[in-house]
Amino acid sequence: MKEPVVIIGAGLSGLHAAALLQEKGIGCRVLEARNRVGGRVLSMSVKARPEIGRFDLGPTWFWPNHEPVITKLVKELGLPTIEQHTAGAILFEQSQTGPVQRHVLPEGAVERSVRLEGGIQALIDAVASSLPPETIELDTRVNAIRLDEAGEVTIEAEKSDGEKKSIRAAAVILAMPPRIVAERIAFSPPLPDGLMASLKDKPTWMAGQAKVVAVYDRPFWREDGLSGQVTSWSGPLQEIHDASSDNGYGALFGFFGLPAKMREELGEEHILRLVIDQLTRLFGPTAGKPIELLYKDWAIDPETAVEEDAQPLTSFPDYGPPVNKESCGTKIIFAGTETSSGYGGHLEGALRSAEVAVFEVMKIKKGHS
Repeated sequence: MKEPVVIIGAGLSGLHAAALLQEKGIGCRVLEARNRVGGRVLSMSVKARPEIGRFDLGPTWFWPNHEPVITKLVKELGLPTIEQHTAGAILFEQSQTGPVQRHVLPEGAVERSVRLEGGIQALIDAVASSLPPETIELDTRVNAIRLDEAGEVTIEAEKSDGEKKSIRAAAVILAMPPRIVAERIAFSPPLPDGLMASLKDKPTWMAGQAKVVAVYDRPFWREDGLSGQVTSWSGPLQEIHDASSDNGYGALFGFFGLPAKMREELGEEHILRLVIDQLTRLFGPTAGKPIELLYKDWAIDPETAVEEDAQPLTSFPDYGPPVNKESCGTKIIFAGTETSSGYGGHLEGALRSAEVAVFEVMKIKKGHS
């Protein structure tokens, strides 16, 4: 392979694919439209108090008993983990005016999950730092991919400052949401109708969702025998969990039941007031005075969501590779959690899809040798 493999997308899948290719001695470039690595992984700090740590506004945890690839990678990279706190009673809220119900689940009812110290961003940073510095090119948006009659791949990209780039590639790995691929990248020749329809039919995991983290000086709810876990029918948060770190500070994170259009109409300031009201109802006056509220609405992130993603998913879709993907040739390869045959929507799925993509690259390399 004279030309590098070009990976589009510097999320977990794209970075893992790059690291695997580097291990095999295959040169690659990673192009990322954002000004940061991580994609839908986003771990944020309290601006005025960075010593408190980072909290996840994207993926939060994984399940070591069921997800061997991410478990192995985290161990190899030496990343410290935090057991998800589940001890204590859970709360159930049917209405804003009715009593909050308190339930204690049987032992073992909640599957063991873990988070990463420093957030999932710690995994992203560790994988990215294993690559040669020049590998990742941020603020670089891919607009077109051309495949000529000789089978040569050319990628047309544009930097945020307007500089245009034309890049030759041995193969291209599209490590980004399939709907973003279908909507934002022009292919020449065009992708077959069946393949394009398959890409558009894969909803982007998390794209219709928003997430908030309330950070406190301590996990005070544990003192009341609570796990921090809540299910609510009244909202605005329909699901809440403990997101505390191991350094003594407390945090609660929640997913919204409000649809994306309603969040947009209400505005962030109003939404956060509703969040404070709900946390106060559930956990008492102390919950109404967080050190900070961290908020991210993925539905308005142009690198994540398209219009069709506005409705949040309520269950994991049956993802899998795009239908008829072979019709665009062997040099255009799809990766990302929405293309994984298993664990779609999970970090595990993102890693597994990267491994499949690298396997496809190795087949191309073998054909050239």
